[in-house]
Amino acid sequence: MTALNIVTYIFIGVGLFFNLVGVVGLHRFPDMYTKLHAATKCTTFGSIFIITAVIMQSAGIWALEGAYPSQSVICIRAVLVLVALLVTNATGAHAIARAAHRSGVKPARAVVDDLEAKRND
Repeated sequence: MTALNIVTYIFIGVGLFFNLVGVVGLHRFPDMYTKLHAATKCTTFGSIFIITAVIMQSAGIWALEGAYPSQSVICIRAVLVLVALLVTNATGAHAIARAAHRSGVKPARAVVDDLEAKRND
């Protein structure tokens, strides 16, 4: 095995670990806000590692074994997927949390809600 393959497998393992932590968080956390936190933070971080492994592997094959056009296309698409994931995951989580807050979904534990105080003023 080459060093590129070893690093790729390590990145995939780290990515799978964080995705697994996100799944456990979805199962174990008590309310919608903490579940949303687990779903977005852990899976985004895990997906970054997995997509980075794909980029490294395709770029490594492209650079080391010759100019295969399909490998460069895979690398470019993986970068675009990574950018789209980073933008849409954070934006979607914010939209879901804001909609839940506006519809009156309360957290499982008592927290200080500055937005509620401003709304009532």
